[in-house]
Amino acid sequence: MQKEPLGNKDYDLISVIYHASQGYETCVKYAEDAEKEGDRDAAQFFQEVRKQNQKLVEKGKDLLKSRLS
Repeated sequence: MQKEPLGNKDYDLISVIYHASQGYETCVKYAEDAEKEGDRDAAQFFQEVRKQNQKLVEKGKDLLKSRLS
């Protein structure tokens, strides 16, 4: 049985995973910048956003895996 190509919703899922991953990387850099400038509040905020993005990436990957297997 041949599988169907990815549907738009699956491409959308991939896009959201990609953008959350990019957000993760961006927040790592921003947190480092804030720490260098001694701004603990901003650094903590960026770390919180980084963690949220990490959770979104993991959840999105799990959803995608279930659709591709």
